[in-house]
Amino acid sequence: MIKWAGWIITLFGTAHTLLALTVEKAARHAGTWFSGGLWSEDLADMSPAGSAYWLSLESFGPPLILVGLTVLWLDRRGITPPAFIAWALGVWTVVDAVVLPFTPWPLIALACALLLIGARRDNSVPKAGLPRA
Repeated sequence: MIKWAGWIITLFGTAHTLLALTVEKAARHAGTWFSGGLWSEDLADMSPAGSAYWLSLESFGPPLILVGLTVLWLDRRGITPPAFIAWALGVWTVVDAVVLPFTPWPLIALACALLLIGARRDNSVPKAGLPRA
């Protein structure tokens, strides 16, 4: 279950970032991004280049990739990811569901549930050679 959660989170973050850069054409603003064009950007009145930046590279996509890869890394080493990862991501997902109900937030909700179930199962079974805490 933990492995599935890690893959869902990683793929969700990757898809969000890549789709924003390609399908939403955010990458066409890269010249502005890397030439200092956003340095005086007003967040209350964003330019198309600023909006594209926040939709793609500064979105939740890259951090989700890192969280997903961390969950997979922990799982490969037999370490149960802490439940706070699932709870924090779950709270964020609930906010997303309320603000933007027609987004693919149910995928992240599923990943959170899998993480919590996997963590509960892993914590109830003592590891070989390790004392139960």
